[in-house]
Amino acid sequence: MTPIHVLLLFLSGTLFVHQCNGACAEPDSDTEAVVGRGFKLGCISCKRRSEVKASATVEWYFKAKGEVDFVQIYTFGEMGPTIENEHFMDRLDWNGSKRSNDIQDASIYILNVTFNDSGTYRCFFNRILTYENYEFTTVVSKVVYLTVVDKATRGTASIVSEVMMYVSIIGLQVWLLIEMIYCYRKIAAAGEEALREAANAEYLAIASESKDNCAGAQVGE
Repeated sequence: MTPIHVLLLFLSGTLFVHQCNGACAEPDSDTEAVVGRGFKLGCISCKRRSEVKASATVEWYFKAKGEVDFVQIYTFGEMGPTIENEHFMDRLDWNGSKRSNDIQDASIYILNVTFNDSGTYRCFFNRILTYENYEFTTVVSKVVYLTVVDKATRGTASIVSEVMMYVSIIGLQVWLLIEMIYCYRKIAAAGEEALREAANAEYLAIASESKDNCAGAQVGE
């Protein structure tokens, strides 16, 4: 099996695994917001069995820096969104699942971020799974630690992702170079072998012709 076939097989397997895992993924939320800008608080909880019918409501809580207790700031259910805290009044928008009671993305968007928005956020999924003969209730929670800064800074994840991208590009180029060298040597070896066979054939032809000439001369004498 050639390296190209191995690469294609690997890519196909990766795509197959990705498709088997479904369209839902649970990435961590960003944790650094810039004052005066908007910021998305990510909160995703994937349903493990897509064939099971479900419905969910969402609650968001916030604990400011230096505080002990959480306060409820937002809810989303069958009746839609409700802002529960005056500090966030008119500054929170729903940014999660739409047109479905089976909520898996409970992200919200903070408008005009202030330094007072720094702290700990927690979202809760109150999910009801509906089976043929019964219902099962689960509660899933996610936590986001938010820091508000004056200016945007590059996060570690962004730097690592960029480094890995360049490493992948360099690795691919090295692999292609090795493939080119391998193919060139193989072609050169095949060409040398062909020249060697041609030279041997020509030598045998000349030797045979010389032998025939010698035999003809002897007969003539």
